[in-house]
Amino acid sequence: MTAAGNVALYPWFKFFQNLMFWQATWFLFFQSELSAAEAVLIYVVYDIATTVFEVPSGYLSDRFGRRITLIFSALAGLLAAVLPAVGSEFWIFALAQAALGLHMAFASGTDSSLLYESLAEEGREDEIEEHELRAWRFNFAALAISAIVGGAMALIDLRVPYFATAAAFVLLTLVVLRFREPERCRVTGGEWRRVAALRTAFRQPVLLWLFALSAMMYGYSHLPFVFGQPFILQALEGLDLAANAPVVSGAVTAVMMLVSILTSWMAPGIRARIGLAGILLLAFAMQIGLVAGLALTGSALAIALLLLRMVPDSFSRPFILARIQPALPDEVRATYLSIQSLVARILFAATLYVAAGAASDIGAMTHAQISTILSGYALAGLVAFATLAVAARGRGL
Repeated sequence: MTAAGNVALYPWFKFFQNLMFWQATWFLFFQSELSAAEAVLIYVVYDIATTVFEVPSGYLSDRFGRRITLIFSALAGLLAAVLPAVGSEFWIFALAQAALGLHMAFASGTDSSLLYESLAEEGREDEIEEHELRAWRFNFAALAISAIVGGAMALIDLRVPYFATAAAFVLLTLVVLRFREPERCRVTGGEWRRVAALRTAFRQPVLLWLFALSAMMYGYSHLPFVFGQPFILQALEGLDLAANAPVVSGAVTAVMMLVSILTSWMAPGIRARIGLAGILLLAFAMQIGLVAGLALTGSALAIALLLLRMVPDSFSRPFILARIQPALPDEVRATYLSIQSLVARILFAATLYVAAGAASDIGAMTHAQISTILSGYALAGLVAFATLAVAARGRGL
């Protein structure tokens, strides 16, 4: 396998990684087995696990290679899919979420580093935005397919989507085994060189701004993911259609991903017109607006709002990665991206832990509880947006 082969396989890596058939029904499943507060805390377990593994995984990737790190990631993802399919207790679900956190941590930064370094090995670094956007479309095509199919599977049993996800992760593992280690990530030099390179990276104003923005946008992107399914359930109960929640949730998620794919085709033109800082701030503003909208309504309108959840990501994530990669030395590329993810996950997990205190210990989460939580997030987001908008001046974006 050549570096060009890595580039060709990379979209398929993202495709199989995101065939998560449980994505549209996971909260409904956990809430059917646990209390609402426990269901929220299950997500906290995921973020804590990712936090624990995030920086070590980045170091291992920079030190020992991209391919071996991605192999461990794929195997952890397989375990995360199998455990909920066969378990029924909180600790089993928590262990599955820990494995999912390990999967995400070991892939975080390493996957995009492998793509960039494979392109760089062939002298094609300037194609990074194009390939990040292409991978993004494969990513969300998989999410769309698995959402609608997984929602239908859940009508049979809420565990069936987990079995299907396990099969997808077997295919993911086969793809990863075909990757070849990029030449550019075989780094020489001691640990002090890595520390010095990392310190230099954190002194770059543009990287600091993108670091802060990414940390905030991670949480606001995941808020509708955590609370979207109870929103759908509440809206459907008002229409006497609660029994159809798994299918509707799957359909909503599928359309959400398709909308993201369509808007990703618009993103390069918007970026060209308003600049990198402009499109990134626009994306963050859209996230805050979506959270505020969900806080205001518990009707079927909430379902329509959820269709826009991934549009801000399509306007931001590929461009952030493409801007960061060339500014980072090879010896700390994955470590930097892991630290960025670490801070984002700690921040979001901490706020979710506080939010769990507003959730019921018994039964499903009500709209009043969700509205209180999301209103707080919306107000905090406005403060963060104003701060980032002012700080964007003179950052070399």
